[in-house]
Amino acid sequence: MVTDFTKEHPDRTLWKFWLPMMFSVMFQQIYNIADSMIAGKFAGEDALAAVGASYPITVIFMAFAVGMNLGASVIVSRLFGAGDRKGVKRAVTTAFASSLGLAAVLTVWGYFFCRNMMEWIHTPQNIMADGVLYLKIYVFGLIFLMLYNVCTGVFTALGDSKTPLYFLLGSSAGNIVLDLIFVAQFHWGVSGVAWATFIAQGISAVLALLTLFSRLKAFAGEEKQPFFDSKYFKQIFAIAVPSIMQQSVLSVGNLFIQDIVNRYGSAVVAGYSGAIKLNTFAINIFMTLGSCLSSYTAQNIGAGKAERIPLGFRTGLKLSAVAAVPFVVLYVGFSRLMMGLFLNAESEEAIRAGMEFLRIVAPWYLMIVVKLMTDGIIRGAGAMTYFVAATVPDLIIRILFALMFSKNYGSTGIWMAWPFGWIAATVLTLIFYKKVRKQLE
Repeated sequence: MVTDFTKEHPDRTLWKFWLPMMFSVMFQQIYNIADSMIAGKFAGEDALAAVGASYPITVIFMAFAVGMNLGASVIVSRLFGAGDRKGVKRAVTTAFASSLGLAAVLTVWGYFFCRNMMEWIHTPQNIMADGVLYLKIYVFGLIFLMLYNVCTGVFTALGDSKTPLYFLLGSSAGNIVLDLIFVAQFHWGVSGVAWATFIAQGISAVLALLTLFSRLKAFAGEEKQPFFDSKYFKQIFAIAVPSIMQQSVLSVGNLFIQDIVNRYGSAVVAGYSGAIKLNTFAINIFMTLGSCLSSYTAQNIGAGKAERIPLGFRTGLKLSAVAAVPFVVLYVGFSRLMMGLFLNAESEEAIRAGMEFLRIVAPWYLMIVVKLMTDGIIRGAGAMTYFVAATVPDLIIRILFALMFSKNYGSTGIWMAWPFGWIAATVLTLIFYKKVRKQLE
């Protein structure tokens, strides 16, 4: 179950490693999409809008989980590449201890300030109560979200991309079944969507944690190690904090965008909610390949083989192009069908808004994958300042252009801002990639 990236050509290893990760994220995103589909189909347009309006806020919490995932993954990859098995064990337990503390703080903060956050983005009053209710239930599952992401990061660092897939298959199926029971049968509405996610995510996190510790005993032996190591804590957070900042900057940008969208009413909010879930589905597929490149890069740096990094980058570009084309075809050519997954035919205004988003944004997937591959290399090399710096222009440009274009083109103008932010971010990451290459030579 362990993959060593330091020997074979990445053309022979990366795609095999990526496929289970891709399917893992696909199933994770499928049950996120299922939440919105079932809410829209069985609880109505306003329920879909309420879940969608709270989504940018949940992404902020997700940023912390993803940051801890990356921090643990990069440090454990380096230790694994260097052959330090005892260090791997100490780094893993340190990551878990840190994540639990962080989850406790976020849970308390999120519970007491969820209404304030919904008010900050001018959530329409007809969906405010449901949006706040969804968030209050969601934040109690943050501990599971954090634990599962750290587990996934460690499995990935050790070259095991299949185990997270198995857990997600069960979790996704369970979440969808619970959605149908709670929303379609019990008519719990938005709260049913939230409780389904909470239960499915909790079971998946506990099983992943038990499996990982059992693997660690076999991998690093049963000799007792310090549960918390301040050295590894600093190293993990040196990666995690910039990543959290980068993800948070994007999340804050999305909050500003959501604020602009909310001003066009719940129908446009509902359309955007469905379309952004589809967009997130595609982007996360591409990001998994970037995560593979992070593990590939970190392992090769740990083994003193930095000259292999360009090989991995070229393989990543080829694989990402293959992944992007089907999404472009599906979202541009079949946008009405895609929006029909979330909304009934009578929600024509909402469907039209979502279709416009997909048709404007999806063609640019063929460019943004380049940015995401360079991100993977930069993260794996630990050059987190560059990683964060490439995100800021995307945020600023997207917000400014959304404000400017929406004055003349309404909600369509908001979607038109996406490509401009992506262009700036892609150009910057390519420049930073070249700098990282020179530093490693």
